[in-house]
Amino acid sequence: MFCREHVERIVKDCFTTFGGACLDTPVFERKDILTDKYGEDAKLIFDLMDQGGEQLALRYDHTVPLARYLAMTGGTNTQSKLWQVGKVYRRDNPVMSKGRMREFSQADFDICGVWDSMIPDAELVSLICTILTKLDVGEFTVKINHRKILDGLFEVCGVPPEKFRAISSAVDKLDKLPWLDVKKEMTEEKGLDPAAADKIGEYVKHKGGIELLEQLMADQALMANPNAKQGLENMGLLFKLLRAYKALDRISFDLSLARGLDYYTGVIFEAIVEASAPPGFKDANALASSSTPVTIDAAPPKKKAAKKPKGEDGGEAEEEIDESQVGVGSIAGGGRYDNLVGAFASAAAGEGKKTVGMPCVGVSMGLDRIFAIVWPKWVERGMRSKETMAYVMAAGDGLLEERIQLVQELREAGIKSDFLAKNKPKISAQFTVGEREEAPFAIILGGDELKRGLVTVKEQRWELKDGVKVKIEDESKGVSVKRSELIQWIKQSDIYSKWTSGRFV
Repeated sequence: MFCREHVERIVKDCFTTFGGACLDTPVFERKDILTDKYGEDAKLIFDLMDQGGEQLALRYDHTVPLARYLAMTGGTNTQSKLWQVGKVYRRDNPVMSKGRMREFSQADFDICGVWDSMIPDAELVSLICTILTKLDVGEFTVKINHRKILDGLFEVCGVPPEKFRAISSAVDKLDKLPWLDVKKEMTEEKGLDPAAADKIGEYVKHKGGIELLEQLMADQALMANPNAKQGLENMGLLFKLLRAYKALDRISFDLSLARGLDYYTGVIFEAIVEASAPPGFKDANALASSSTPVTIDAAPPKKKAAKKPKGEDGGEAEEEIDESQVGVGSIAGGGRYDNLVGAFASAAAGEGKKTVGMPCVGVSMGLDRIFAIVWPKWVERGMRSKETMAYVMAAGDGLLEERIQLVQELREAGIKSDFLAKNKPKISAQFTVGEREEAPFAIILGGDELKRGLVTVKEQRWELKDGVKVKIEDESKGVSVKRSELIQWIKQSDIYSKWTSGRFV
């Protein structure tokens, strides 16, 4: 749990560093609040029904509940930065080792209100880079695109407007499926003209940096389209701001990024860590941030999933997941949604009444997915599993009251401490528990020493041998420290500053 808490603590600290205020929305909503917001992913919403028959649902994310909250409270004319951390739910096929579960923790940061163009969007991309860097997740890429560029691209390629979202959902699968499979879905399932699909394929295979943006702005057909023109101009400003944030080296302008949720209206982004991606990601993104636009023709062929036998109830069998072919997936994603709050405000006001909307941009981070990436590194480095800093023991008569008094003083001073809750425990039993707690300071009380105002402190250390933590045996019996100076002595020690960071010494 310490590793999980460490991840959440860093995320929350970054949220407050970027000026955010905490918000807490209900874990379930009326079902009609959540429907028609998630496109094809709406099938993943968990349905509930109360005793009166009212249709409810567990929240799919934090974004829609936030928009409903803003519309209800009338906060549509203010500027705000709000964050939430809590459980969300999806009826998906779980892959536990990859952090993909039906109940999982998600952290959201949203910037709401009217601000100057693209500044909040750049702020959120910078926030993603800051958090992932502090969490030491390894090499990562933030893919960016613009919904208006996609809409303009679809118009230029001859996609009927009523098919925009369906085709966008298909394009969004290009990080998991080869182009031929995506094209087949577009033409056979979505009913798109194969010629239009081929034109889309020529565009969405591109990814790169500022040079790709310049290449697209030189495309006369795109620049003649109002949606594409506005999207490309917005992206130009975003690149300029990201240069000021010193985040450009993490960015990949990826025309295949679509994000399937229906409420996005502008910039969209997604963070992929090398360790979280499916097979083939590293090769495909090797040049994404270079000066030359690259084309990716196809993802590696996918293995066909086997199916479990049908159950006794005759229900549809779930697919068995080949975990070797599944990455953790994107660990952060989001974008601009300028119409969602207004839609809730209009519904609340009633037909014919004038309402004011609120432009917003937000990012969601999957904490369980991040944990799935960070945890193996903690194990490999021998990071701590608990935060106990001092374990207070007694030799001889038990000294229960004296142990309690000292533990209380240490806790009041902010030093995480514990003791064995027995009247007269054996010293060997106390050392065993202290070692299991990985406490770097063993504080030993003795009757004669206490009369002289002294305690004995023994520093405990471990090392990694063949990937296993092994306690370093020390013949030293510890050092005598004045009881009145113990707290100051601990806090000034070198080992205290290292261990409080969670690192294994």
